[in-house]
Amino acid sequence: MNVTKIDTLRVPGASLYYEARGSGPVLLLIAAGSADAASFNGIAAHLADHYTVVSYDRRGYSRSPLDNPEEEQRIETHSDDAHRLLAQLCTEPSYVFGSSGGALIGLDLAIRHPEQVRTLVSHEPPAGGLLPDAERPRLPLRDPQKFAASIGVGYNDREPDAEMPYESPEAKARIAANRAFLFEHEAPMYPRYKLDIAALSAAPTRIVIAAGLASRGYFPHQTATLLANRLGKAVVEFPSHHAGYVSHPRAFAEQLRAVLTAPTKQEG
Repeated sequence: MNVTKIDTLRVPGASLYYEARGSGPVLLLIAAGSADAASFNGIAAHLADHYTVVSYDRRGYSRSPLDNPEEEQRIETHSDDAHRLLAQLCTEPSYVFGSSGGALIGLDLAIRHPEQVRTLVSHEPPAGGLLPDAERPRLPLRDPQKFAASIGVGYNDREPDAEMPYESPEAKARIAANRAFLFEHEAPMYPRYKLDIAALSAAPTRIVIAAGLASRGYFPHQTATLLANRLGKAVVEFPSHHAGYVSHPRAFAEQLRAVLTAPTKQEG
């Protein structure tokens, strides 16, 4: 049985809560906006036999408090946190998976610290800057149900082994506070961020752009496809939707393991 180790890491302006389980090469999981380490409980259970799976609460969320709650959030600051966490955990290049906001942070990490990242799987990064202004959707961020529907997320089809991460009262309180932080502080950092395609293309890191099969026709799949095209790749599809790692952990983990262990023809 894998034992989860819990620790904190002091970084400039914050303390990061993180969990590590399993053994083998490090696989760092970077959460989406408003989510925390618990969102990866399901897939971590299926990956810990091959990897040291590390998940963490990003700065400002859940158990990773900021020194200054009003500090301006920047993608570069979040990727610096990931860099410092990897440096704390290992000296060899690691595997990294990021979803949504975490996917964009992973891309910045690959640009700034490519020596730390062996393979990055960037799952549905919100790279809206690739779209003309008139084509960028105005997502209803402040209404969780409407927002989920606008990006094609549903949880009624979850697998029997899905471990829904926010069903306890304590966890529900965490995620409610996280949503408030996302709306008030973090959301503006995404449209401000300019993804350097040339630097990303030049990075030695193996980069996989991924999207959910059920996300076809929605904004997350659209931006993933645009980014993959700019990098001369094709999107690698994963089971389910924008949060398929929550609703379909076994199938999602199997696909992630396959992508990490061997390049696929779909990558281009």
